[in-house]
Amino acid sequence: MRARTPAVLAASVVLALAAGPLAAPAFAAPSSPVSSSADREGPAEEALRAAIAGLPNQYATAALVRVGTPGGDWHGSAGVRDLTGDGPARPDARFRAGSITKVVTAATVLRLAAQDEIDLDAPVQGYLPDLFTPEFEQPISVRHLLNHTSGIKPGDGFGDDFAEVYAHRYETLTPQQVAASAIAKGPEDFAPGTRQQYLNINYTILGLLIEKVTGRSYASQATRLVLRPAGMHHTYFPGTDPRIRGPHNRGYQAVERPDGTTELVDVTEWNQADRWAAGDMISTTADLERLLTKLFRGRIVPQPELEEMFTTPAGVPGATMSAGLEYQEADGQVFWGKSGARYGYSAFIGGTRDLSRTLVYSVNSTDAKGTARNPVADAITAAALR
Repeated sequence: MRARTPAVLAASVVLALAAGPLAAPAFAAPSSPVSSSADREGPAEEALRAAIAGLPNQYATAALVRVGTPGGDWHGSAGVRDLTGDGPARPDARFRAGSITKVVTAATVLRLAAQDEIDLDAPVQGYLPDLFTPEFEQPISVRHLLNHTSGIKPGDGFGDDFAEVYAHRYETLTPQQVAASAIAKGPEDFAPGTRQQYLNINYTILGLLIEKVTGRSYASQATRLVLRPAGMHHTYFPGTDPRIRGPHNRGYQAVERPDGTTELVDVTEWNQADRWAAGDMISTTADLERLLTKLFRGRIVPQPELEEMFTTPAGVPGATMSAGLEYQEADGQVFWGKSGARYGYSAFIGGTRDLSRTLVYSVNSTDAKGTARNPVADAITAAALR
């Protein structure tokens, strides 16, 4: 039995970001609002412009923002394409969407469930018998993977800190290796369905499930079932290609030198194949806005499967995550969304269930994987929810 969708919720979603000082000329060029209406509340344009003014600064080198309200939409951009020239940030730039990929993966699984190719209540061990060892005796359902209640331990990566992973940025760690390393650590940390723990491994295994039941690659199925129906023509899965194809703003990571000063390291090129179905999608703010609106309107995932994306697991204390999304609460509104971060790039998509207010942004954070809050992302979120 599943929990009911919360009735009074909302989100003030803020990414955890921070960085050291950055010496660079300021540049800000937010676009004009796309539309407005005098008799309906529109976006807080002045606050949104102020939120991204003065970039680049110590927290970010560029920002792209799209806000939708009943009174109109606002699109803005600020910052620079890179720190070696003076060109303004491209508003149509592609960027690493990080864990927003999970929204696409969840929608793909739910589309397959609607087509009776996947049973959400069936144990994933039955679908992937070659992956799981006999020690995994407790059934782990597909739904447990979708809402992060599987208990499966995290898979291995190339390291735990920036220096370690940066040294391996052109190497390939396959999703199969990541999944196998997680299973090799033994049975679950907790009984499936009793706790919620956000881990990439759940969606890595969902990617393997998609490939197993369809006989085709994850990228091809996610494109066929989600990207194309959503009209996301500038979104793709790079695989082992470390580049960002097409127009993009370069990403940087702030690294402290031994003398205490800060160096900005270009992290634009990075082979992130190990993130795969959990976080290896490249997109644009316009494409992510299309995903958000068409998904919430039921044009990608049909009912009743769409309710999985707006339903948290029953009997799990403090559960806030559903299939691919998460809710948070602010000022008596309900806001469902998903954030994503890879070195150099932080992004977010979210909105109220009825799409009366939506927010999509990409911030070229100088500490996208850090633990401190990013003032640029904070200001964007606050302005968008006014």
